Amino acid sequence: MASFLYRLGQTAFRKRRWVLLLWVAVVAAVGFKGLTAASGSDDASSMPGIESQKAFNLIGERFPGTAADGASERIVFVAPDGQKVTAASNREAIEKTVAEAANGSEVASAVSPFRASSVSKDGSTAYATVTFKVKDLSDESKNELQKALGKARQAGLTVETGGNALAAQTEAGGVGEAAGVLVAALVLLVTFGSMAAAGLPLLSAIIGVATSMFAILGLSSAFGLSSSTGTLATMLGLAVGIDYAMFIVSRYREERGGGHSPQEAAGRAVGTAGSAVVFAGLTVVVALAGLSIVGVPMLTKMGLAAAGAVLLSVIIALTLVPALLGFWPNAVLPRRLRRRNRKTGDAGEQHLVTATSAAGGTRESRWARFVLRRPLPVLLLSVIGLGVLALPVADLQLGTSGDEAKSTSTTERRAYDALANGFGPGFNGPLTIVVDAQGAPDAAGAVDTIARKIASTDGVVSVSEPRFNQAGDTAIISATPSTAPTSEETVNLVHTIRDERPGLEKATDATFQVTGTTASNIDVAQKMQNALIPYLAVVVGLAFLLLLVVFRSILVPIKAAVGFLLSVLASLGAVVAVFQWGWAADLLGVDSTGPIMSMMPIFLVGIVFGLAMDYQVFLVSRMREAYVHGQTPGRAMVTGFGHSSRVVAAAALIMMSVFSGFITAGESMIKMIGFGLAIAVLFDAFVVRMAFVPAVLALLGHRAWWLPRWLDRMLPRVDIEGEALTRSDTPAAQSDEKPRETAGI
Repeated sequence: MASFLYRLGQTAFRKRRWVLLLWVAVVAAVGFKGLTAASGSDDASSMPGIESQKAFNLIGERFPGTAADGASERIVFVAPDGQKVTAASNREAIEKTVAEAANGSEVASAVSPFRASSVSKDGSTAYATVTFKVKDLSDESKNELQKALGKARQAGLTVETGGNALAAQTEAGGVGEAAGVLVAALVLLVTFGSMAAAGLPLLSAIIGVATSMFAILGLSSAFGLSSSTGTLATMLGLAVGIDYAMFIVSRYREERGGGHSPQEAAGRAVGTAGSAVVFAGLTVVVALAGLSIVGVPMLTKMGLAAAGAVLLSVIIALTLVPALLGFWPNAVLPRRLRRRNRKTGDAGEQHLVTATSAAGGTRESRWARFVLRRPLPVLLLSVIGLGVLALPVADLQLGTSGDEAKSTSTTERRAYDALANGFGPGFNGPLTIVVDAQGAPDAAGAVDTIARKIASTDGVVSVSEPRFNQAGDTAIISATPSTAPTSEETVNLVHTIRDERPGLEKATDATFQVTGTTASNIDVAQKMQNALIPYLAVVVGLAFLLLLVVFRSILVPIKAAVGFLLSVLASLGAVVAVFQWGWAADLLGVDSTGPIMSMMPIFLVGIVFGLAMDYQVFLVSRMREAYVHGQTPGRAMVTGFGHSSRVVAAAALIMMSVFSGFITAGESMIKMIGFGLAIAVLFDAFVVRMAFVPAVLALLGHRAWWLPRWLDRMLPRVDIEGEALTRSDTPAAQSDEKPRETAGI
């Protein structure tokens, strides 16, 4: 592996113009395809294998046209304090508003609340539902509807709307994402002390993200990729793209400090750090591709798209980065080293770089020696600290938030609150009961029996009149709970209604299924919970095998898995504390607390595992490299930690800054993912990798690198430490070539 990557790095450095032209052509071709391709359909709601999805499919089969793809908007009218919507003036204003809304060219139907009996008992609130013939409204239709609503407001009514017709598209990261990139640039500048060294990883990461996003756009129509599919790819592609390039550049600077020519240094950087990049990238790809075993189409597509972005980042780090180093071989070095190099030549450069590297590693080496002297207290403190942070996980509640989680500054949230106040908390989450009476001798009687039984269930406020299909063998009933859609009582109610099914099937020869948004969210949460352990087992198992090959050790991969579990549980505990309990929620702009997004644990496990293995590979591979080259276990730990911990810390800060940028997103799901990933990187990089890992290795000593002989013979040798390069004393082919640099660099 190291020898192949060494040759690849040297070739990319030597043929830098061709490599750059090739990447420009790739970006241009993929960009043209992405910008001209048709957009894909958003099938995020598809969730095979759950009862609510089966019921939804049955509705589409038995009630053709019911599940039409048109947009809808619910208009909520609230009378001024002390008045009722049924007052003559208010009623006239509402009816005029609904009538004007119904005249829109893209409107399918709009019914007055006084004809649809959608007025609250106290007369304070009413609502009308407007359905449209199309999914995406024209600006003209939106303006017409807003104009109609404005007249009702002029009459003194409070008017709010909820639905997907007028809903604004929220940005994934917005200003915060740009700020995160700026922080990443600052971290790179401080770490490397060179504008070129800081800019090169950013440039390569941006190229990778742009290419992957264009590819997603180009494939959206063929594979049904929606706009949300690329969110995770952007987030991870940007983070790992910067990190992988940074590790190559860092090793290149180190090799230049060892007296190697620019081309030789580029080859050795790709041969050693590039090997770590390959295996670190593979662990991330394994974790992301493993999301497909959950069986959720949206999750599968997001995972595969992000895995493609990570794979592209690896290829760019191995080819484009050494090519760019060929254009600026000395510009990536610190300014004083470039100045000294101009005065004294390579020998002076070698001396000064080596001295600087040693000085830079003093603080890191002191910490490593401290851990080596007191490994047990450091280990216990890190484990206990992360364990305490993980305690909130015991109170984890999964669900899917809707308009109730939005800011009170949005009309959707105000409409939600108005309906809850006027019609009860369960009104925003009705349950849809689909009764299949095809096998019943008396279909109408069977439906009536089931409806009466559900109406008598504790927790059900009301049940609507059954609506039959044209064949008369299937009916839809709407049941309104007494509790809010995200409450635990509503979850129990859904399970209670479903538990009544066997007895009703025997009595009526008919069956029913429960669906609707509330039931679907409950089913999704259960599906995610059931899939978590199998997913964790598959991902950890595959990664264990990968790390076994990389480190040729039994205990190191086990230690990596334990450290990951500590960091992911602690980060999930922090998510629960903020988004469910409300701790420091105001500081993060969280307007409403509630259940944790159903997909969050799966996301966190998959993504954080991949990132944790990144740090594991980059940090421990340097320790293994020192051990293989003859150092004692303790000395190898100190040496490896001194060489790589600073760069790992910088990489973690970069990832945290990128992920934190997504906390500013308007969408609750993106905000939660951004926070969870940022806090997970903090725990994993600065507690697990900087304290837990060196403490465990210090305690294990030689046993850390033990591998049975029979297993050693079976495993392939990948030489991530670059031992082949050292043995062969690889010459610097074309080492006396002096690459041209831009004037003034």
